[in-house]
This record gives sequence, structure tokens and C-alpha cells, in this order.
Amino acid sequence: MERLERWFGAEERWERVATSADRRQDVHWAVFAFVVAAIGLEFIRMGGGLADETFGMGAQYVAVVSGAVLVAFRRIAPLTVMLLAAAHFIVAGELMPVVMASLPMQLLAFFLFFSGIAWARDRRGAVLATLAVLLVMALWLAWWLALGSGYTQIAENLAEEGIERYGFLSPVMALILYTILVNIIYFGFAIALGLVSWRGALERHRSAERHRTIQAQNFRLRDQAVVAERLRIARELHDVVAHHVSVMGVQAAAARRVLDRDPDAARESLAAIEQSSRSAVGQMRDLLGTLRSGEREAGSADADEGLRSPQPTLFDLATLAAEASTPTCTVTVELVESEPGAGAHVPAPVQLSAYRVVQEALANVRRHSTARNASAVVRVDLQAQQVEVEVVDDGTPRVGTSGSGLGLLGMRERAQYLGGGVESGPRTGRHGWRVRVWFPLDGRAVESGQTLVPTRA
Repeated sequence: MERLERWFGAEERWERVATSADRRQDVHWAVFAFVVAAIGLEFIRMGGGLADETFGMGAQYVAVVSGAVLVAFRRIAPLTVMLLAAAHFIVAGELMPVVMASLPMQLLAFFLFFSGIAWARDRRGAVLATLAVLLVMALWLAWWLALGSGYTQIAENLAEEGIERYGFLSPVMALILYTILVNIIYFGFAIALGLVSWRGALERHRSAERHRTIQAQNFRLRDQAVVAERLRIARELHDVVAHHVSVMGVQAAAARRVLDRDPDAARESLAAIEQSSRSAVGQMRDLLGTLRSGEREAGSADADEGLRSPQPTLFDLATLAAEASTPTCTVTVELVESEPGAGAHVPAPVQLSAYRVVQEALANVRRHSTARNASAVVRVDLQAQQVEVEVVDDGTPRVGTSGSGLGLLGMRERAQYLGGGVESGPRTGRHGWRVRVWFPLDGRAVESGQTLVPTRA
């Protein structure tokens, strides 16, 4: 019994639960099963196969409909449906054997047995229900052969056809054993396929869990690496500043002492101070260049900035356009809302990221493009739950201004952190560059394990 429970996954704590889409799909399958079974029933009727049935057309269609209806509930109450399917199989087989022996009805019963094992949430209950169905089916088959008319029908049919003995078994015994073999294959395959389906769903669940765990670990490792890099840069900055400031202090003191009696020595000290300051600024610039231009809104840097001044929002884009316009390049920025006031529903981190993306993209236009016109459009779509930023210009790349690529990298980090994405590159069929960034409206982080799919190409 323990081995049987292990096969059925009774020790697993996971439950296979159907979604609303699965339940709607089952309703469609129920209609399909009824149509196929009804067509098969009418073909049998036209061939004269239902002439000897005790019950008429109404009862026959009740048997078909009652079996097909169970399909609609196969993932809602799988074990109940499996038991009802067994009862339906026996009752309909006794009252209307030709109807139940038709291929569509046999396949329907097979499908319901399979579904009970594949979708049962109580795996120990699935074991008991399966054993109960097999026991009842075995007793019914034994009764039909031993006490019912099965043996008599087989013997009479063979006698009428004059079948002779061809092996070590009599024709009657051979057909009885064949009937038993068919039932073993029938129910055995239903059980085996149900277990395969359930095990496959369990493995997919485990794979998804592993993926989420690995993704969470990757984010933790990435954040740890960021913290470690910031600490390293902080130490480097401390060493650079402390060293050069101390040198400048010493040289300034020396210059003050010799300024009156030895002007040449004072000039040398002042030159050393100048050189030291230039060196310090250069080294600090090199260190800061390794930082990304796109800071995380959830980080301490933005928190500190928020204490000093209000963060820019989508409603500051008009001011940004005025500041970005030059005599050689006209800049327009437009906020498009799916309904009036939609921009107010955008969380502050998403508004700040959208603003920074527009700011960086326009700065890239000024530095690297010969554009005469640049436009930025920020779309807020409450129905799609998405904020989209698109910046385009009509220029060509300026010679000798390839840039470092950190601006686009900062945009990508901002978008990925909030669950969005970035597209950038030359415009198709015309001069200029296009940058497109999208964010989910709720500003969820990638750590949630969800991926945003853009609504526009």
C-alpha cells in the first residue's frame, strides 16, 4: 500500500489546481464529447444496432448527456467525477449495452477515469478511489460472466457460428480471457496516463519553483556585488581625497611660510597644489565613471536626494522640454493619458524613472546627434497597466561623439528593476534615433518573478 501511495504521490504536499481558463475549456470539451457521442449513436441507429435495445431514444440520449456533462467538472471535483463515471459505466452498460459499448462512450469513460487520477488533489483519496473503481469493475465483470448472461451469450454466439477449437483453450474460455485482458489494458492505461500527467505537472511546478529560487538568489548576489562595489569605491574615494587634501594642506602651509622671502618656492608649492587638485579630480572622475547613471529609486541615494528636493514627476516634462531646447534643436515633450488624470495614478518611482529616461535620451541627442528636432512622448495607459516612454530625433550621428554607453545601460537597469524593458536603435526608413522604454504601472520589481510584455511594438 505504501508503494502504491508513493506512485500516486501521496507524500507530496503540492496540489494541482485548475485555473478558470481550464474550467472554461472543460465546458467546451463537454460539448464536444456530447456532439461526437451523439453522432456515433445515430450512426449505430442507422445501421440497425439499436433495434434490440430495451430503452428508446430518450433514455439513450440521457445516457449520452449525463456522461458528457461529467467532463465539465473533471478538474473541479476529479475524484467525484471518476466515481460517478464508474457508476454511469455500470448502469448504462447494464441498461443499454450497445450504447455504452460504442467507441465514443468508451473513450469518454476512459477520459474521465484518466482525469480523476491526473487532477485529484487528495492523492491518498485518489488511491482509494482507484482501488474502489477497479474492485467494482472486477466484480461487475465477474458477475456478468459467471452469474449474468455474458457466458451464455458467448457460448451461443460461438455455437451459431460453428467455431471450432484451435488451441489448448476452448473458444469460450479464450474470449473470456480476451475480455479480461481488454479491461486490464483499458483501466491500466487510464491509470498510467493519469499518473504521467500528474507527475508532469508536478515536475513543471518544481521547475518553476527552482527558477524562482535561482532568480531570487541571482538578485541577492547582484545586490551584494553592488554593495561590495560601492564600499570599494567609497574606500578608494576616501584614500584619494585624504591623500591629495593632505598634500595640498602641506603645500599650502609651505607656500604661506616662504611667500615673502622666497617667491619661487611659493610658486612651486602653489603649482604642486594645482597639480594635486587636478589629479584628485581626475581620479575621482575615473572612479565615479564606473558607477551607473541609472540609480535605483529604492536605494539610499534617491532617499537622500528626496530629503533635499522634491523628485521630478511626469508633470515636470514641460519644464524639461523648455530647458532641453536649443537654438539648433527644438524639443517637444508630450504626456498622453488614456483618460484625464491618468498620470496621477502612476507611482512616484515610475514617474521618476520615466522622467530620467526622457532626460538622458534628450541629453544623448544634444551630445551625439545633429538633430534639428527631437520629441518625447510619455503614454500612460490605465487599461494596459503600462507606462511607455518614446524619444525620437531626426538627426545623424555626430562625428567623434560615440559616447560610453552608460546612459543606455542606466535606462536598461531602471526598466529591468521595475519589470519593464528597453528598445533602442536607428529609426527605420528615416534619419534619427529611437529610444523606447516601458514600465508596469504598479512599478513592481523583477524580483516578483513576473515578466512584463509590451503592448505595442
